[in-house]
Amino acid sequence: GVRTPEPIDHLKTLMPNVYQEFHDIAERLEKHYGDMQDLEFTIENGKLFILQTRSGKRTATAALRVAVDMVEAGMLTKEQALLKIDPAQLDALLHPTFNPEALERATPLTKGLPASPGAAAGMVTFSAEEAYEESLKGHAVILARTETSPEDIQGMNVSAGILTSRGGMTSHAAVVARGMGKCCVSAAANTSINEKTKTMTINGTVIKSGEWISLDGSTGAVYQGQIETQKAALSDEFRKIMEWSDEFRTMKIRTNADTPQDATTARTLGAEGIGLTRTEHMFFEADRIFAFRQMIVARDVKAREKALAKILPMQEEDFKGIFEAMKGLPVTIRLLDPPLHEFLPQDPAQVKELATELNMAEADLQTIINDLHELNPMLGHRGLRLAISYPEIARMQTEGIIRAALAVTTDEYPVIPEIMIPLVAEEKEIAFVRDVIVKKADEIIAASGKKLDYMVGTMIEIPRACLTADEIAKHAEFFSFGTNDLTQMTYGLSRDDAGPILETYYNEGIFENDPTATLDKTGVGKLMEIGCELGRKTRPDMKIGICGEHGGDPSSIEFCNYLNMSYVSCSPFRVPIAKLSAAQAALKQKK
Repeated sequence: GVRTPEPIDHLKTLMPNVYQEFHDIAERLEKHYGDMQDLEFTIENGKLFILQTRSGKRTATAALRVAVDMVEAGMLTKEQALLKIDPAQLDALLHPTFNPEALERATPLTKGLPASPGAAAGMVTFSAEEAYEESLKGHAVILARTETSPEDIQGMNVSAGILTSRGGMTSHAAVVARGMGKCCVSAAANTSINEKTKTMTINGTVIKSGEWISLDGSTGAVYQGQIETQKAALSDEFRKIMEWSDEFRTMKIRTNADTPQDATTARTLGAEGIGLTRTEHMFFEADRIFAFRQMIVARDVKAREKALAKILPMQEEDFKGIFEAMKGLPVTIRLLDPPLHEFLPQDPAQVKELATELNMAEADLQTIINDLHELNPMLGHRGLRLAISYPEIARMQTEGIIRAALAVTTDEYPVIPEIMIPLVAEEKEIAFVRDVIVKKADEIIAASGKKLDYMVGTMIEIPRACLTADEIAKHAEFFSFGTNDLTQMTYGLSRDDAGPILETYYNEGIFENDPTATLDKTGVGKLMEIGCELGRKTRPDMKIGICGEHGGDPSSIEFCNYLNMSYVSCSPFRVPIAKLSAAQAALKQKK
């Protein structure tokens, strides 16, 4: 410890015989363990002593290079090389990172959950509107919120990174950020965010709107000031590992994509279809939200259908773009899921502004908002319950999907849309909504004079749906497990409020990890196993997949492979992780 070690090459000059012996032993150990070794040794009186050997730590780039080199040198088979790579390491290759030298000089203000990987620096903004306005001026922005909601989508879309003081690994901010490929730190410790005063206090340090902060979504660290970032770059070794993964995996890898841009990104990273398109995300752009709000405040079917007629062309164009980007690969589109009140403002000033835009009395609009308010929206008027109460919404979305498919489908790239009904718990529910969809779809196809196949399936996200999957399968041609909600309902635990509870559970040794991030195989997994078994009992050839955040988690993917699922679906930037994980799962199961 008191001397500076000489470079290993210097030993070759000083003690050539000892160096050669060391070289031969190192080579033998690498061949034996099939991995790069980190050796500790000493030399005493000209004699070499090996003190310890272990697999060497390495960056993601180095891990892939070592794996490929060892296969090319004949030291490992492709299968062995794939099993030695940690899939989670691939995240670092797909997102921007901080310049190592600049990062070394920085000290974190606090740490939170590493909710979405990557590095970002920008001016702090405290609302979606502020983030959008600053981005128009060409500024890099970080959106800081206590927690995000669907109303923040536009601001999140233009932000380099997202910081929240509440929420977990599957909170709204985390899920949306991963889907967008943006850096996110959630549940930042000792952080108080005040949207009204446009300030936040982190461990006593006050940061105002317009000041710079930097986020590391891979570690959860939050820094004051601007840290230089560097772009991600994919190597030849990365491409080779993906090719080998494709060779051995049996499950398909789809993506969760809500826009043609998302779909194109995912295709570039190797996605083989879309497992989830969340149609509600299509309504939050400024030019669309108004038309959708007109539909929500409509007091009768006629007024609602008039508003829906304005939305239909927008939906159709979105679906066309997604179908075109996927070039005949399967696309699963989920009908509207969240409760309607999420699309309406809660702030009195915004309510007044919207009332003026809608040309209605402020008191009348407030009454509608109050009527739509629910004490527990997650278990309220959402999913297929909306389609049963307002079948005209399901008809409009079906029309948009089918018209888009008819416009895009070709002999070379035939489009077979998969229409997914969310939140099913009862056979009669899905039978009702399926009937609405099929009548509208068949009517449009017949009028077009063309031939178009389509599928109607459901999202399995309520425990009762797993237990009655044989009955539900009579009306569903495919199942997709929505494990985010299935986990929350099975545990009775909200992912947005789980942070402090989980922290206590970790400290007391009750939980070892977050069940909303890594699939709980004992409880939730048992429900999934029952759902798969009963579904296939009714439809032996049923296509079954998963579209929750667990679709990008290596341990969860291994369980999906065990259940013989057709595919997993994950956010675009987790597709390579899912591909490698699926290959590893297939190789382990083969053993």
